[in-house]
Amino acid sequence: MSRLEKIAPEDWDPRLKAAIQPENLSDLEQGLSRYFAHCPDQALGLMQFGGALKMNRQLSDRLVELVRLRIAFFNQCRSCMAIRYSDAVEDGVDEGAVCSLEKPQEADNLSDAEKVAIRFGELMATDHLAIDDAIYEELRKHFNEAQIVELGMTCAFFVGFGRLAATWHMVEELPEAFQSAETIAPWGEEKIQVR
Repeated sequence: MSRLEKIAPEDWDPRLKAAIQPENLSDLEQGLSRYFAHCPDQALGLMQFGGALKMNRQLSDRLVELVRLRIAFFNQCRSCMAIRYSDAVEDGVDEGAVCSLEKPQEADNLSDAEKVAIRFGELMATDHLAIDDAIYEELRKHFNEAQIVELGMTCAFFVGFGRLAATWHMVEELPEAFQSAETIAPWGEEKIQVR
């Protein structure tokens, strides 16, 4: 059970309803919006930032989704792990790639660019001060400066809001395995929702 009260879409600020169009989304897809509705002005600002990260993205949808899922594992954000975004699925994220996230540096179906981006993301989630000159030099082998900044901003977004979502314990709409296990992972046999 969630630790905070959700606000039903019919009670949202009209601006938030217009921006999100919750009538076109399942409860799971409405996700954090049901809680952010308590603070509509901040929610709208956050949506602008998140939208800018997505709409003006230089990084591939596949790479961003793999990084997001690896961070979600360390955050133990159950709703984050239970969702696969359709644009990433269309860009080649399948369950084989997701399963590779268990040991990404050993995976043969991940590119070197994906591996270093995933490593950067996991360090952002676990030990950000370990990101040193060597990590940035590795990143520069595959990404330009703007892409590295974009990766950092994207990881910061995922780490911060994934941790917040994990503390809210939003599990009611998730598959059973995501509701009851102590520690979970986005790889394995649990069913997921494509969004």
